[in-house]
Amino acid sequence: MTTADTAPLTYPFNTPEGLDLSAEYERARNRPGLLKVQMTYGEPAWLVTRYAEARLVLGDQRFSRAEGALHDEPRQSEGRRDSGILGMDPPDHTRLRSLVAKAFTVRQVEKLRPQVKELTRELLDELEAAGPPADLVDRYALPIPVAVICRLLGVPTEDRPRFRKWSDAALSTSSLTAEEFDANQEELRAYMRQLIEEHRRAPQDDLMTALIDARDVDDRLSELELVDLCVGILVAGHETTATQIPNFVLALLDHPGQLALLRERPELIGTAVEELLRFVPLGSGASQPRYAKEDIDVGGTLVRAGSPVLVAVGAANRDALRFGAPGTLDISRAGNQHLGFGHGVHHCLGAPLARLELQEAILALVTRFPELRLAGDVVWKTEMLVRGPRVMPVGW
Repeated sequence: MTTADTAPLTYPFNTPEGLDLSAEYERARNRPGLLKVQMTYGEPAWLVTRYAEARLVLGDQRFSRAEGALHDEPRQSEGRRDSGILGMDPPDHTRLRSLVAKAFTVRQVEKLRPQVKELTRELLDELEAAGPPADLVDRYALPIPVAVICRLLGVPTEDRPRFRKWSDAALSTSSLTAEEFDANQEELRAYMRQLIEEHRRAPQDDLMTALIDARDVDDRLSELELVDLCVGILVAGHETTATQIPNFVLALLDHPGQLALLRERPELIGTAVEELLRFVPLGSGASQPRYAKEDIDVGGTLVRAGSPVLVAVGAANRDALRFGAPGTLDISRAGNQHLGFGHGVHHCLGAPLARLELQEAILALVTRFPELRLAGDVVWKTEMLVRGPRVMPVGW
């Protein structure tokens, strides 16, 4: 069993311009034990790249997210994120998650499908009327999840553009100082406090009003927990989906055979989205470290109590021990138990909603425009936790 400390490798490995998975991950998967890595800020960490070990670390409650608050967590930015519910362990995590979970069940989310379908149609009508080239991100990918999550939370339409800046900063890995990072967080919290007070004065039929009732009537969460839960839902509820829509389009354009198959057999959209979630490595690098609460053997490495472990989901999703032909995009792949939405208690709460939005957005776009193509250079997001186009000109 490996226990010796070795000089850590600089991390993350992926480059922001593009969606390739760094070859460093393949080398890490093929070597025994875990790899020691060093991010720009925080203490060194063990890196998990194989599927079985990723499921172990994400699913075993001997690994803690809450312990990170007591350590100098590995991270890409100077500022330390208050991760809210993502930084909690049971039972606090369970208490807060249960307040929101019923809004994101498959059954509840499916009720939104007609609205999302209509929204995609309207946006594509506007795209077609304006004519090419058009920025797929600004005109299509971003408005869909923004409209849906704002409707769920009761965010006024006119306020939607405001939180784009806050969301970018919340997920930034740039040279924002810790003070700038904290200032942005407090600005977003202040906005949310104001919106909560407006909902208290005039309750609505939305998720925010239900959470306010849980706070004011049942006393199931504190005021700060209420604010941060709404902030977390707002940011997480749109950013990854808005990024993955153009990412998935790029992946399909790069695999014209798979794109043609999807157009020929639109009923494959469900498995297509699952395969794209497996195939496209969204993160610039692993984040949200887990801390061992006791000495644990992970893949032949003894992880000592108090040591952080980073899980590289993109690498685990390309593990040949779990997936046949892992480097091949196969939209008809069956039994696809990818880790794109995580695993364990922190499995993505909004996964059913993200799946629905991705299915409707991708299928509507590729069927409306059979000649869909890039019509200019992609401008990539940089210094962000997630990778994807910031601007993506398309024609049809």
